[in-house]
Formats: sequence, C-alpha cells, structure tokens
Amino acid sequence: MSKVLFAPMSFNRFDANQTLPARFKRLLEASTLAETVKKKSVAIKMHVGDNLTYSTIPPVFVRILVDFLHEHEANCFVCDHAIAQRKPWQRGYTESILGCPVLDVCGHLDKYYYTKEAGYKTLREIDVAGYINDADFLIDFSHVKGHGACGYGGACKNIAMGCVTQRTRAQIHGLQGGIAWDEKKCIHCNACINSCNHNANRFKDGNYRVNYHNCTLCQHCVKVCPTSAIKLTRNDFHEFQKGMAVCTKTVLDTFEPKNAYFINVLTAITVLCDCWGLTTPSVVPDIGILASGDIVAVERASLDAIKTENLITAGIPEGMILGENGHLFERIHGKDPFVQVRELEHLGLGTQDYEIETID
Repeated sequence: MSKVLFAPMSFNRFDANQTLPARFKRLLEASTLAETVKKKSVAIKMHVGDNLTYSTIPPVFVRILVDFLHEHEANCFVCDHAIAQRKPWQRGYTESILGCPVLDVCGHLDKYYYTKEAGYKTLREIDVAGYINDADFLIDFSHVKGHGACGYGGACKNIAMGCVTQRTRAQIHGLQGGIAWDEKKCIHCNACINSCNHNANRFKDGNYRVNYHNCTLCQHCVKVCPTSAIKLTRNDFHEFQKGMAVCTKTVLDTFEPKNAYFINVLTAITVLCDCWGLTTPSVVPDIGILASGDIVAVERASLDAIKTENLITAGIPEGMILGENGHLFERIHGKDPFVQVRELEHLGLGTQDYEIETID
C-alpha cells in the first residue's frame, strides 16, 4: 500500500493550530520532502485560474509551501501555462506574495519545450515544458474539481494539461473528437465566441470558423451553446483520459525516481475546471489536503473522499438532473473519472491501494 497524508478540515476547538493552513504545515513536515528537495530546483506546478476565478488554491497555502522549501535549501518557482494571458497577479499569485517567481512553463511565447515521443494513436509526440524539464524536482500542487471533458481534474490533469505546449493540449483533446457546427440550429448569440479562452473561433460571412492553430478543443464552446449547434464529432472521453495519463507519464519520466510529489487540495470543489474563468458554488463541503509520493494513490484517495451523499445542490445548475450510477462527478458529467486513475496504474505510476495517515 502507498501512504497518503491527510490534513482534514474538521476541528474541535477555536484554535489556529486546528485550521487547515496549520495542518498543512504539519503535513509538509511529516512528508518526505525535507530530505528530497534539498539543494534542488523545484517546480511547483499549479493552476493559477483565469478571469473571475476565485476557487484556486489560496495564496496562503502556496506561501507555506514555498517557505517550507526555502527552509530546506530548495530553489523553487511556481508555474503554469499562459501566465500573461491569465493575469495571476489579480488572484494574489505574485513573487512578492508567494516568495518565489511565477513563470510560464513554456516561456512567454510558448516556444520553450522539449519534444518527446509518445506514440499513442494520434498523440505521437509530447512537448514537455522547458521549465518543467529543466527542474530537478516537481511538486504537483493541484486544486481538485470536476471537469467537463474527463469528469475530474486533479494531479493527472494538472500535469497533462499544464506541463506541455498548447499544441500538445490540443492533440490530447483531439483524442476525444473534433468540432462540428450545425448552421440550422445556430442563433448567432456569440456565446461560443465569448467563452473561448484562446481566440480560436469566430463568425465569418455568417459561418462558424475554428482556427485549429489556436484551438485546444477544450469544448467551452460546446458546453455553452444554448441550441447544441456546436458538438464534438465524437465523444471518446476514455481516449482523452488515457491520453492525459500517457502525457503525465512522459512528463514524470523526465525526473529521477522519487523526484516528484503530489499534493491535492480539496477545497472549493466545483463542477468545472478553473480554466473557465469563473467559480460556481462548491458541490461538496471542503475536505482538506491529501499528499503522497504516489500519484495513483492520491488521485484515488481524492475521488474516494468526494461522496454523492455529501452533495450540495447549490453547486450544480438549476434544473440539472444527475445520472443514477457511478461517482458524483460521473453523475454530473456522464464520464467515469476513474478511467485516468486506472490508466496511470496500468502505466506503472503507482497503486490504487492506499492507507491514510491523518495529520492532527
């Protein structure tokens, strides 16, 4: 079994030491990080959100992690993709607040990367972000939430979608299917245009056009279309999840064994990814923080902690009817979130058998 450390939200008295930030400090002290990060360059990969998002990992937790790394002689930086576009400083992610640089993983123009062979169907190559590849150690610091394309976004998605170029993200999404437009259903409301984070679509001469050079096939346009005029040509979400797992392995293979650590933050757990640039109410109460050197174990433990019986109905759109079977995220999005976990295990990245060690 793999050990998963758990810092819970629960408390029994009004005491700062009972709060999650204090428990997070103790979790870090109980982890293996102190011995493994010393004198190393550490990339802290997280999602910095976009636009009006406020559900990402609060800066106080990032600063606690950064201070811990500095105390143990590590040289660290926070990173994500499309930093300039997403303006993370609007959500408190700045060097002065976090205590370390905030970098775009592939450089400002998305041109700094190393291409690795993948050989998975149409995903033949993977562009691993330059600053990720060059680091000695990776901390995968993930905000757990739902995801429209794969049901669940955690440690695997944070790496697969955030440690590569836009070209690779598009190819991974492309495993699920392309975009088709039905002129007869379209009412030209421009919801699809306004929802695109990549300036990849437009109407020209009354026709819907997609610039696949910019498009990542994230499906925001599909999700917001009120008349279903925009659809995927197919919906192979299993292939998308498997592609994410292949990409995650490719990224992790750039590091020496035991030079990666996975921290999942289970607060503000919403139905959508933070890249949507908006935050909806939580679908379950805040749970806490899970951490492990085993990505499979921490992903499985995170999904196990999110239970249908704890659903907060305000966290789903009014009128939405949930499916009857599977995990809560499967009932919401219609996609089994465990596909990616099983594929990570199949690729030899860890085990779904875990034991929890609770941090008091």
